[in-house]
Amino acid sequence: MSAELISFEPATGEELWRGAASDVDREVAVARAAWPEWAAKAVTFRSETLRRFADRVKAEGEALADLIARETGKPLWEARTEVESVANKVDISVKAYAERTPNRRIEGAMGLRNAVRHKPHGALAVLGPYNFPAHLPNGHIVPALLAGNSVVFKPSEKTPAVGAMLVELFHSAGVPKEVLRLVIGGPDTGKALAAHDGLDGLLFTGSARTGVALNRQFAEKPGKILALEMGGNNPIVVWDTADIRTAAILVVQSAFLSAGQRCSNARRLIVRNSLADGLLEEVKTLANRLIVDHPHADPAPYMGPVIDNEAADHLTESFLILMSNGGQVIRHMTRPVADRPFLTPGIIDVTSMPERPDVELFGPLLQVIRVDSFEAAIAEANNTNFGLSASLIGGTPQLYDQFWANARAGVINWNRPTNGASSAAPFGGVGLSGNHRPSAFYAADYCAYPVASSESDAMRASIGVGLRDPEGSQLVTKKYL
Repeated sequence: MSAELISFEPATGEELWRGAASDVDREVAVARAAWPEWAAKAVTFRSETLRRFADRVKAEGEALADLIARETGKPLWEARTEVESVANKVDISVKAYAERTPNRRIEGAMGLRNAVRHKPHGALAVLGPYNFPAHLPNGHIVPALLAGNSVVFKPSEKTPAVGAMLVELFHSAGVPKEVLRLVIGGPDTGKALAAHDGLDGLLFTGSARTGVALNRQFAEKPGKILALEMGGNNPIVVWDTADIRTAAILVVQSAFLSAGQRCSNARRLIVRNSLADGLLEEVKTLANRLIVDHPHADPAPYMGPVIDNEAADHLTESFLILMSNGGQVIRHMTRPVADRPFLTPGIIDVTSMPERPDVELFGPLLQVIRVDSFEAAIAEANNTNFGLSASLIGGTPQLYDQFWANARAGVINWNRPTNGASSAAPFGGVGLSGNHRPSAFYAADYCAYPVASSESDAMRASIGVGLRDPEGSQLVTKKYL
C-alpha cells in the first residue's frame, strides 16, 4: 500500500489532488462502533439529516461539478447533471424506503399481531467507480445511511478528490463522522476492505471482472449482503423506421455519451440489413460532428477524454484487434492529442467476424452487426453473457412486445437510448451485469432486511394432542366420531 494517492486531470495531465492512504482496520472499527447509535435514531431524523446533505450539495453544486469535470474529464455540462442527480437522490431514496421497506401490521384473532419491519445490516462498505464518482456511490450511500447502516466508502483510486468532497458534504450536513468513513487507497486497499471481517456487507459498482471475484469471495459468507452493479455489452436494435435521422441520433447518444464510459452505453448496433447503409451514413456524419475537447472548452464538447492513457491505449488496441480479425472500419478511432486520453468515436462493422469478443469495451467504440430477420436481431442482442440494458429503435408495438419478452436485460427501452435510466425505477442487470440486486429505486431492498414478528400482549398457550394422562400411562387423544 502506497503512503499517498495522487489524482491527475485526464485532460491536462496536471496534478489535481493528493491524500494519505487510509488504515482500513481503523476505519472499519470506527464505523462498526458507530452504527448502533445511528440505527437507533428515528428514520425521520436520518431523513432530515440527509435532506440537509442535499441542500449542501446544491449550495456547493458548481464547485462539485467543476471538480467532477476536472477529475473525470467529462464536460462541465454533464458534470452539472451528475450533481443534480446526487441532490435528487435523497428525496427519491426516502420515497423508496417507505415503499420498499414499510412497517406492516396485520391484526389476528384474540389480540394477536403479525408485524413486518426492517433492520439495517450494520457496517457496509461502498466501492465506487470513476465514471460517476459522486452519483453512483451516492446511490448506495444515501439508502444505506437512511436505513440505519454505517458506511465505509472507498472511491475509485482514479477519482479520490470527488469522493473526499462528497464525504465532506455529508459530514457538514450532520451525518456523524464516525458513521460515514472515507478510505483512500488503490486496488490493494479495496481488496483489504472487501475482505474485512468487521463488515456486514459490500455495495459495489464497477467492472464485471472485479464483481465476479467479489461474488466468489462472498460465496462462503452468506451472512453478508453483496450488491453488484456491473457493466454491459449492450445492444441497440434499429428496425423498420422511416426516420433514419432520429434513429441515428439515438444510436449516437447511446454509444458515445460520457465518451462511452457508462455501463449502460450501447456497445453493439444491430440493424436490419436493408436499413444499414442509410443509417450508418447518418451515424457517421453525426459522429464526425461531435466535439471532443477538455471539460471547460468553448464551445462545449459532447465528449471529453476517457479516464487515462491506459484506458485509451486499451481501446485503440481493441479497435485494431477487431479490424485485424475481419472488422470493416466505418469510422476510425483516433487520438487527436498524442499524450492525452482523448479519443474520437470509433465505429466498426463486425458482421463478418467469425467470433466476436463478448467484453465490455468501456469507451467510444461501437460495433455494428447486420441481420435480416427480427428473430436474428433478438438472438444477436442476447449473444452475450451480460444483461444490463437493451433498446429497440423503430418497429411496431407488437415487435416491441416481442423484443421486451425475449431480450435478456434488466433495462429494456423502446425508441429511447440504452442509457439515461430513471432514478425512480430499479437499475440493474442479469448475467455478468449484476447479482439480482438492482440499485436506484430498489437500493432500499439490499440496505435493510425484513424481520417478521408474531406478537401478543398476553401469553396464551395450549397443547391439545400428544400428551400422557397425568394419572395414567395412556396418551391423551381426541376421538372423532
